[in-house]
Amino acid sequence: MNEVNRPVDLLVEGARLIATLDDRRREIAGGWVAITDGFIVGIGGPGSAPPARRHLDARDCLVTPGLINTHHHIWQNLTRAYRPVTAAPFLEWLRTLYPIWGRLDEEAIYVSAWIGLAELALGGCTTTTDHLYIHPHGAGDLIAAEIRAALDVGMRFHPTHGSMNLSEKDGGIPPDALVQDEDAILAESERLVGRYHDPSPGAMTRIALAPHSLMCAGTGLIRRTAELAERLDVRLHTHLAADRTDDRFSREKFGCRPVEYFESLGWTGNRVWVAHCIRPDPDEITRLGRGGTGIAHCPSACMLSGAGLAPIKELAEAGAHIGLACDGSADSDTASMWVEARTALLLGRLRHGAPAMQARDVLEMATRGGAACLGREGELGVLAIGAVGDLVAWPQDGLAFAGALSDPIEAWLRCGPVAARHTVVAGRPIVENGELRLSNVEGMLSQHRRIATRLQVA
Repeated sequence: MNEVNRPVDLLVEGARLIATLDDRRREIAGGWVAITDGFIVGIGGPGSAPPARRHLDARDCLVTPGLINTHHHIWQNLTRAYRPVTAAPFLEWLRTLYPIWGRLDEEAIYVSAWIGLAELALGGCTTTTDHLYIHPHGAGDLIAAEIRAALDVGMRFHPTHGSMNLSEKDGGIPPDALVQDEDAILAESERLVGRYHDPSPGAMTRIALAPHSLMCAGTGLIRRTAELAERLDVRLHTHLAADRTDDRFSREKFGCRPVEYFESLGWTGNRVWVAHCIRPDPDEITRLGRGGTGIAHCPSACMLSGAGLAPIKELAEAGAHIGLACDGSADSDTASMWVEARTALLLGRLRHGAPAMQARDVLEMATRGGAACLGREGELGVLAIGAVGDLVAWPQDGLAFAGALSDPIEAWLRCGPVAARHTVVAGRPIVENGELRLSNVEGMLSQHRRIATRLQVA
């Protein structure tokens, strides 16, 4: 099957099971995956593996496509578990942290991104987005700083240019110091796309445009951002239906619910993916599904914020693409896609009963669903010839997996906790044998502590 005759760059071999997530959803016992020049060139069963320049041992492992994180605020790891807001309502949480985040600079963004991306890799993530909407005046090029971090870590990265132009004096949430002029935001959006967005197959960096929300971005900015995204052929992202305050604000200010408001401004179709979507009503679920909108399901954030349980099954049945996401600090203080996957399994079964959500359903969200949210179906989130060489080997040995013999995919989420044995991005191991293959981890942690201390005690 899929024989390769010349030596490949990397061979991952001897897996207990390979879950390909390809169009046939093949599962190959004892299989191997071959990668050359960053792309998969072969997949097969026992006895058919090609010669390779480098080998990774996947014995006792489930091998899956790399997991895709569809919504994050990575810089928020600088204020993790910040005590003054651990029990605060949403608006109080934001208003407390905005002044702290207003002291961010390029160093803070680079270091927090490096730490956050390394943490994601340990949890089996190979592609992540980030919604960076804090741009203090004079702070420098923060999007460029986190892109540098992603390149240094080796993560596939989809940063979004988050934006806010509706301050407290205009009826919004952020302080004046953290909002920008509408024209300046759009000009910067176009600059970032021109400088960093790579539309080619296998791209490591792509840019999306992401007004924060209807409570922080004005009508003109939201509409013009959609028009710009159409012209530049990039994706759109925002927070939507994340909290009761969303609905109340939209009804009071615009006379309609949030989904109808965004649709009226050109935010329709599968160019759009939105975060949380906890509180859509049945009509909004139908609207989102009809357009093939992507949903970044943040299961830990649903619970920690107390905002409610997202209607994921209903959204999927309506036609929406469902991905998984970690979200940022206070809503979720860990950056592990495995944790989010297990939590999604538990929430799905709690909401609709045991038959409604299985481990394979969640794995689909974390891989193919995330790829659909990011517009990279067939390229990311699958193990198939021609797809990118992004995969994870999940160990299934030791005490936690004793007796888990019949189904490695169900065992992946039912047993554990599990961290990656190997995390491979574009054919390069970022995590190998459970250890980060990155230099100066301790030095970066020291820098992170210094910066976090400066922000929190200033």
